[in-house]
Amino acid sequence: MHTSNADFGLIGHPLGHSFSRTFFAQVFAADASGRSYENFDLPALTPEALYSLLITNPKLKGFNVTAPYKQEIMQYLDEVSPLAARVGAVNTVAIRRSADGRVLAAHGFNTDVAGFTKAIAPLVGERKAALILGTGGASKAVAEAFRMMGIDCLKVSRDESKGDITYAQIDADLLKKYPIVVNTTPLGTFPNIDNCPPIPYQLLCGNNLCFDLVYNPEKTLFMVKSAEYGAVVENGLNMLFFQAMEALAIWENFK
Repeated sequence: MHTSNADFGLIGHPLGHSFSRTFFAQVFAADASGRSYENFDLPALTPEALYSLLITNPKLKGFNVTAPYKQEIMQYLDEVSPLAARVGAVNTVAIRRSADGRVLAAHGFNTDVAGFTKAIAPLVGERKAALILGTGGASKAVAEAFRMMGIDCLKVSRDESKGDITYAQIDADLLKKYPIVVNTTPLGTFPNIDNCPPIPYQLLCGNNLCFDLVYNPEKTLFMVKSAEYGAVVENGLNMLFFQAMEALAIWENFK
């Protein structure tokens, strides 16, 4: 791993789809703080990889965590916030260092819950139930956000042992009862833009809200196919913005 003077960064694998570095570069250019943000592509998340990350980047005060490490990272942290523990996933890590730069502690937080809540709340209207496509770390944050918003939800998985229902069980009645559909899977993410979750799009209607956590491309196949049948659609760009600003606030105030 190369040595850098980055103040913050992102870990995950792969990272070619991520806009986080571009986003934070724009924020730091606007505030003229001189701070920097780097991508750290880790093919495997091991104690050795994390040790190397922290040692070779002595200014690193915190980093974001993306797929597939949002759950795996938790075992390596000194402490996680109550919200992150409840969700079972961490997407933001803050690092406490001594005056001479030694790592004293690494604490985990979840800003996806706040980011998703702020992004979807203006769109929900009278809809009070949701289908969550996927069962990974992002889906856990979405489920917690819905719980806090008082919205009932079911998790959908290809594997009947992981979710509440399978994709094959989605029918017109279910889409009427659960009008919000949130894609938390990576399906459709650049460069694999011809992929989408296997739901019966032809059964959607104008009362459905289809929210894709994917933000690259801006219009995913999930969104395009949902919109064809009248559904309200939204991508994850606003969620990215809100969760990133929440993460920055954590890093700036962590002592």
